[in-house]
Amino acid sequence: MINHPLSIVLLAALLLVGCKEEKKEEVHEVRHYKGDVEVLNSCGIPGAASKMTAFLRKNGFDVIISRNDRLQNYDETVVVLRDSIPWEGAEALARALKTKNVMTIIDSRRNFLVASIYIGKDFEQIIEPEQGETNDNE
Repeated sequence: MINHPLSIVLLAALLLVGCKEEKKEEVHEVRHYKGDVEVLNSCGIPGAASKMTAFLRKNGFDVIISRNDRLQNYDETVVVLRDSIPWEGAEALARALKTKNVMTIIDSRRNFLVASIYIGKDFEQIIEPEQGETNDNE
């Protein structure tokens, strides 16, 4: 039992301080990954490449090429790594794209790229804002 008046005041002060609700603003820290990335619309949905490009750039990836692919029938998004040397951003890219469809294909015509993204029909589930967020630009 607490008998000292100063102890009671300190206890009351601690309880009041503990009752304050602090609102901490969440900060989404974006890490930037060195390496040039290509985005190809392989699903046939108009605007998919530009939306995916904006999404990837917002998440720290350097997209340098964005265009339609010859094939327009991919159901799922695929990441193709273009170098045999492991790229530091490969895991982060697959995580951002919510895909396990990652493969390595060496192509001497694309040796300036670290990765190519073939957008599938699942791209809207990848780029949609998280719950509670809104996108006023669409």
